Amino acid sequence: MKLIVLSAGIALIVSLFGTPWLMRLLNRRGYSQAIRESGDLLYPDHESKKGTPSMGGLAVIISVLAGYAGAHIVRGTPPTASGALFLFLVIGLGVVGFTDDYIKIFKRRSTGLRASTKFGGQVVIGVAFAILALHFSDAEGLTPASRAISFIRDTPLVLPAALFILWALLLVVSASNAVNLTDGLDGLAIGAAMMTFAAYTLIGVWQFGQGCVISPGAHCYAVRDPLDLAVLAAGFTGACFGFLWWNAPKAQIFMGDTGSLAIGGAIAGLAIMSRTEILLLALGGLFVIITMSVILQVGSFKLTGKRIFKMAPLQHHFELLGWAEVTIVIRFWIISGLCVGVGLALFYYEWVRVRG
Repeated sequence: MKLIVLSAGIALIVSLFGTPWLMRLLNRRGYSQAIRESGDLLYPDHESKKGTPSMGGLAVIISVLAGYAGAHIVRGTPPTASGALFLFLVIGLGVVGFTDDYIKIFKRRSTGLRASTKFGGQVVIGVAFAILALHFSDAEGLTPASRAISFIRDTPLVLPAALFILWALLLVVSASNAVNLTDGLDGLAIGAAMMTFAAYTLIGVWQFGQGCVISPGAHCYAVRDPLDLAVLAAGFTGACFGFLWWNAPKAQIFMGDTGSLAIGGAIAGLAIMSRTEILLLALGGLFVIITMSVILQVGSFKLTGKRIFKMAPLQHHFELLGWAEVTIVIRFWIISGLCVGVGLALFYYEWVRVRG
């Protein structure tokens, strides 16, 4: 458990005190947020955000790396295959997001990368992650991911390798884009993500305590390296907490696509490697709701020519209704907390049911 505390603590300190240093660096170089003429300027408050430094997701990623490495160095333990693969996914998607942010800032093109190019980058990283996750067996034959569809543990539905790769890719792309869509108001996405990472910290600790080799105990979890997954989730929790200090309304820095894609990928990676893929619908409930608002809006407009919401994603609908930004953020945080609570309750209930 000391690994978890160290990872969270180091990541928190690096994020809390490193983010203002990054802000000063970005401000000196003029790396600021670009405002969409047809979108953000619909809201008077968004005009004041022009000039706020972006690419703050770098602080989150660096803090997680520092927390994970620092914890293992202090305790004298080596990183695991699951940990290395997880970091590959996070850094890879972070690079895609950084490229998008770079174009927004230096080319002054607020749309950033072309959608097809960004999607292509996500696909390359997601497919590589999925393929590698089926290798690197430990002494008990466990790989970082399983080809079985999972809810709270693996189900009997086992996919062929090719279908698993598509399934994992769907999770990675969906989660990274969902966090990206949620990242529209100060502190909204990072606060919701922090709750999800805290939940995965608890899940990893529980799986480590109750886990066993693939054997008779029905209450056991066949998860490779659950403790290391908890260490990484704790690092993200601490990093998000420290970044939220500077990103809370009124934000002094934005995480940009650098942060949103990396954070979304991290959530998907934890779901896949902890065998809780379907449970992610509850643990990441706010991200699901906001993504569904976009899907419904686009679908309704294409089919009927009418919009369901004043604007999508959902948070902007409430802005146009006149809600204050901080009110929306806090109420959406409450929704996120309730979703995480439901997810953890389902996780624990299933363990009690199976054990009984």
